[in-house]
Amino acid sequence: MDYVQVETTAPLTLEFPQIASPPPPISPNSRIPKDIIRTSLKASTADSVLAAVYSLGTGGILLCNFLVELGASPVVFGMLSSIPMLVNLIQPLGAYLSERCTSRFQYSLRTHGIGRLLWLVLVIGIASVSWGVINTHQLVILTLLIVLFSNLLGGLGSASWLSWVAMIVPRRLRGRYFGTRNSAASLTNLVCVPMAGLFVSHWYGGSLQGYGVVLLVGIVFGIVGLGCQYFQVDMNPQLQNTYYGKSSQISEIQSEVAKDEASEVFQSIHPPQDQVTNSICKNSNFLIFLLYFSFWALAVNLSAPFFNLYMLDTLDLDVSYVTIYNSLQAGANLLMLILWGKLADKIGNRPILIYIGILVAVTPLLWLGISVNRLGIWLWLPLLHILIGGTWAAIDLCSNNIQLSIAPIKNQSIYFAIAAAVAGGSGALGTIIGSFIVQFAQFGGLLGLFALSGIFRLVALVPLMFLQEPSRG
Repeated sequence: MDYVQVETTAPLTLEFPQIASPPPPISPNSRIPKDIIRTSLKASTADSVLAAVYSLGTGGILLCNFLVELGASPVVFGMLSSIPMLVNLIQPLGAYLSERCTSRFQYSLRTHGIGRLLWLVLVIGIASVSWGVINTHQLVILTLLIVLFSNLLGGLGSASWLSWVAMIVPRRLRGRYFGTRNSAASLTNLVCVPMAGLFVSHWYGGSLQGYGVVLLVGIVFGIVGLGCQYFQVDMNPQLQNTYYGKSSQISEIQSEVAKDEASEVFQSIHPPQDQVTNSICKNSNFLIFLLYFSFWALAVNLSAPFFNLYMLDTLDLDVSYVTIYNSLQAGANLLMLILWGKLADKIGNRPILIYIGILVAVTPLLWLGISVNRLGIWLWLPLLHILIGGTWAAIDLCSNNIQLSIAPIKNQSIYFAIAAAVAGGSGALGTIIGSFIVQFAQFGGLLGLFALSGIFRLVALVPLMFLQEPSRG
């Protein structure tokens, strides 16, 4: 992974400096040494790997299987899918609070740290069920509450974290770096998900206790992952909002944005809220991106939560098959991320979003011809999941990169928060609409929903035709 480095040929290994205390938040008008940038990129990559292990127990197939074992109703699964999207509505508040702090690292510890520690309550709840203190219904309610509050805290810190990383990663390396970073997380999922599933199903005390053990291990890894952020160069949001444009740090890291604002130096650390609002309203490029991002989230989530339901219920496939398909999808995602990252650095993110977006849009239609036979189970479904993994690697990576390039440096986290909030609300709305459509057979059930989602995805790509991606300097 030499291509992640900043002017170095050393391999990507974690060699953290031995320091007694975290470095103070750097001032935007000072240059970040290249060795510190290298260390920060390595620490962020390690954080992504450890966070992937944490996510195994707090979401995905293991959490769904845990709720199935508890006898949760379909309404619970609908809430489980909607909560992570709905809590994005709180991101603007989180961005507002983060811009008033003096350290990105400290703010991340307060939000993500507490959010991850909350899952220890569920570990205690699982033990309480084994001891007969509470029943399974109460444990289901407890699980939903933890999912809600943990995601709320994560929502408060997400925009700040993204703004922090955007200031660290040099623009010329964004595609390759985030491709490598996401690949490391995908590889972790590819290896650890089957192992965790096998562990849970064969735990001598039962699958519920087995999940509790996996969850506890995941929490430990998640906290260690936050510790890796200790080695990332810290940022002071207040100084970032005051000094930008002519600062050598911005010239070093984000010259393509700073050059458009080089003549402006705001004197106030806390600008009036109407100034921020006016700035956003006048940024037509960002508004076009919001239109695309929100409608795309709605179109995707019309059908996305129901593909596994279609395989498990309609096709009546064994869960082991679905696990294999998900592993193939993760493997394809892993292999293609680096390729898409390099390509994005060469031709830009917008062309990839358009052309691969068309392929992603027609993918739901490919489910219409699948039937339960040897050809469908052993050929079409594996190929379909490989296609999904490879194409979504491009969409996720390039959507993130183009958002980083469009948002200005001043009050950057607020832009990220607004985008996340709009997409989260639209995605939750899409899930709700999809749930209603599935219940009415006259609309074609799941297959009709898949077709409708494909049409909406194509329409959602139209705003990209008018989007201008900043030059890649």
